[in-house]
Amino acid sequence: MTLLLNRRTILSAGTAIAGTSLFSPWSLAQGAPPVIDIRRGQVQPFPIVVPNLGGDGDMGRNISGVIENNLRRSGFFRIIDRQAYGNATLDPDQPPNFAQFRQLGAAAVVTGRAGRGADGRSRVEFRLWDVAQGGQLHGQQFATQEANWRRIAHLVSDQIFERVTGEKGHFDTRIVFVDETGPKDRRQKRLAIMDQDGANVRYLTRGGDLVLTPRFSPSSQDITYMAYTGGEPRVYLLNIETGQREQVGNFPGMTFSPRFSPDGQRIALSLQQGSGSSLYSLDLRSRAAVRLTDGAAIDTSPSYSPDGRQIVFESDRGGGQQLYVMGAGGGAANRISFGQGRYSTPVWSPRGDFIAFTRQGGGQFAIGVIKPDGTGERIITSGFHNEGPTFSPNGLFVMFFREQGAGPRLFQADIFARSEVVVPTPSFASDPAWSPTLR
Repeated sequence: MTLLLNRRTILSAGTAIAGTSLFSPWSLAQGAPPVIDIRRGQVQPFPIVVPNLGGDGDMGRNISGVIENNLRRSGFFRIIDRQAYGNATLDPDQPPNFAQFRQLGAAAVVTGRAGRGADGRSRVEFRLWDVAQGGQLHGQQFATQEANWRRIAHLVSDQIFERVTGEKGHFDTRIVFVDETGPKDRRQKRLAIMDQDGANVRYLTRGGDLVLTPRFSPSSQDITYMAYTGGEPRVYLLNIETGQREQVGNFPGMTFSPRFSPDGQRIALSLQQGSGSSLYSLDLRSRAAVRLTDGAAIDTSPSYSPDGRQIVFESDRGGGQQLYVMGAGGGAANRISFGQGRYSTPVWSPRGDFIAFTRQGGGQFAIGVIKPDGTGERIITSGFHNEGPTFSPNGLFVMFFREQGAGPRLFQADIFARSEVVVPTPSFASDPAWSPTLR
């Protein structure tokens, strides 16, 4: 198995990460089912031991620290305190003392080593052990340049998450967001990009224009976003690799709320027309625009379904701000939200099973999910001002921003409303958008 780093500018490293399976005589059946089913009711966090990796002490500690942080922040894992087993570095070439870890209540143990090979590249290996069965669940080894050590930690985290839960991991991803600095009445807003855990922040714009609603292309190095240039909002494409920016389309009015189609070939956006706004689809190759909605209503915030066949959007056509679903080519739209309050900022899950939204009512802003047919609505979190959900690539988590007094902060919650954590940023932050997985 070879894992290629194919979004080089996001990672700031143009080298591949090679990965090979690593199984031992103690392995369990490779086709064994997941250890826990996280989609079944209230699952208790999975107790796991993540000691420092052997070999190079600093590298081992750093990689283990990132793995531990990733798993804990997901809310589905409970990390056994290292003091409980003497903070020992476990031998990666031997099975752990299963009896000892059973007494500590651990269900799995991670062992491994990190170091440098003769070719100067960093080499990292890990094994995931099943404490109850006394065998190896999974193993992998990686070779890459030293600068990629943090990405290796994310890849290992993904492997552990998937082997335990049966769900794809979301740790080897990036977040684009709006970085906000300065006084509230003179806030400077820049586009920024970072790892999903808040590390490796890099700024993409200088702050000369007010920027909003950045969104990743699922198939290229591009980001689409809205910027106030010359006093009017316009939609732009920004290439992460080259830094080149171009305006999307040449519409006569104000354009906003852009979002890519799943194949990255089109952008759905909203165009203001008089007191209302309509949805358009723009082909990025031909630059031909197709009008999708018509009328006096305010139609905005379009989001494609994962198969590209439908679009969810918000509209006041029924008298209040609600969510509607229609075909990607336009036509009749079906209302799917019927709860109390106003619904906005819909975004379709990459799995296609849910649509996330913001609901405002009773002085509260809630982040929730609903099925595309309008059933199964549930609130994930509620507070003074929550807004702008974005899904992780596995569809299990949403990130959003919340106003907290002086300014907004980013938060992450799972769709089952089991856990919620702050996403660290260097300053105030809003409008997050989750990237696809990088490999």
